[in-house]
Amino acid sequence: MARATTAEAQGAWSEEERERFLGLHREMHRIRGFEDLIQSLFLKGEVYGTTHLCSGQEAVPVGVSSVLGEHDRVAGTYRGHGHALALGIGTQELLDEMLGRATGINGGRAGSMNVTSLRHGYLGSYGIVGASISAATGAALGVRRHGGVAVAYFGDGATNQAYFFESLNFAHVFKLPVLFVCEDNIYMEYSRTSDLSGGDILSRAASLGVHGEAVDGMEVWAVREAAGRAAARARAGEGPTLLHCHTYRFVGHSRSDPARYRAEGELDAWRERDPLVLSRARLEREGVAAEHVDEVEADVARELEAAREAALAAPWPDPANLPPEFAEELAG
Repeated sequence: MARATTAEAQGAWSEEERERFLGLHREMHRIRGFEDLIQSLFLKGEVYGTTHLCSGQEAVPVGVSSVLGEHDRVAGTYRGHGHALALGIGTQELLDEMLGRATGINGGRAGSMNVTSLRHGYLGSYGIVGASISAATGAALGVRRHGGVAVAYFGDGATNQAYFFESLNFAHVFKLPVLFVCEDNIYMEYSRTSDLSGGDILSRAASLGVHGEAVDGMEVWAVREAAGRAAARARAGEGPTLLHCHTYRFVGHSRSDPARYRAEGELDAWRERDPLVLSRARLEREGVAAEHVDEVEADVARELEAAREAALAAPWPDPANLPPEFAEELAG
């Protein structure tokens, strides 16, 4: 079980690599801004139901998605806004969905926890803890015919579910092309995982014969490198990989959680390793001008503001009719 870290050599990126990682920085910044916007709109009564934000965890879905292609499939969690955006779902269509508008990715009927888009290869955001693991394992049976891989995102708490053990065992036995991506943010809702779980997550995978790597989930380039290795193994017929990504959510479990269970100073310590701060600092060390990064971040801010205005003005869905694309997905 190897540990994935950033490359030791710095200042050696090519221009192509600088542009690639600037794009990944943009995606992380977009996800963070989207989550901040959702929180703001929720407090104003514009977002219905509950919400689970992924602020602080952006490097994981962005890094993983950067190595995926058209034949790949992804199963997310109820904390899935970042999973959806990183996979290519547009800011506008996702925000419209959060506000229950007809122009949303699912016609305003999915809301925060049930977003699905087959045209993006997104199998869904699963509200059932651990369900994404079995969904991706099943999808792998199909995509392997085309050289594809399936990705399952799940939290550390899901590793106590039967889905985890059954699916990893099945994937190992049949050498399925699955990336099991554990977003370990230390907490199972309101409790520390270490207080309620025996053993180590990577050791659990190893006991089932599944290859695993520990990954710094706050560094997007480390996640990308580890995901690239795992995807290559899967496409070569070498079976599944568990990526144990150590990350942290800067917000409570859900809208109603003030996160008072955190130890004093814990959040501040993790904020020192904010994925956006680390990414920006690395870009500048690798020769990307600070002004260029500023322009990218300002462009994201403009995109989000335009999306906010358009979403608030978008029409409500007609209860009697499903949008054609959504109806086709349900039928097919």
